[in-house]
Amino acid sequence: MKALLADESIERTICIIRGHRVMLDRDLARVYGVSTSRLNEQVKRNKSRFPEDFAFRLTKEEMKNWMSQIAISNPALKMGVRKPPYAFTEHGAVATAFILNSPVAVAASIQIVRTFNRLRRMAQAHKDLALAVAELSRRVKGHDEQFKLVFEALRELMEPPEPPRKQIGFVVPEKPRSL
Repeated sequence: MKALLADESIERTICIIRGHRVMLDRDLARVYGVSTSRLNEQVKRNKSRFPEDFAFRLTKEEMKNWMSQIAISNPALKMGVRKPPYAFTEHGAVATAFILNSPVAVAASIQIVRTFNRLRRMAQAHKDLALAVAELSRRVKGHDEQFKLVFEALRELMEPPEPPRKQIGFVVPEKPRSL
């Protein structure tokens, strides 16, 4: 069975809330090919399958942060949600596939688990690299100044670059000076 969404598309929907990588109900519903209300209805009917470490509702403060991250200027809009959305951890996303019980949900849950695993491996590789650089830096302390430059360059490479900022507004081109 072919995947519903590209892995990168699923990866973009995963965010970190309360220290957990999660997917919000609307994104999970889209991956599973059901409406958000249908997904939430099934979660409510099967509450025993969703302990707090599988799924939780966002608090008011988390809702404010979520809305500010997706640039909603009017808090009254709430993106059409009457209640705060559910956030599903990797285990909650898989449990959701069981309650939806469709071939699409099963295929999508496999794809979601693979995406979570890839993110976990990437985070671990980044952590291992940072530890290795710190250890190497400690070992060569007091040596050549060139090593310091190398370590500074490595640290800069490990930090994600800031996205370029678009200039807003009208810019008047400079006119060449006449003599």
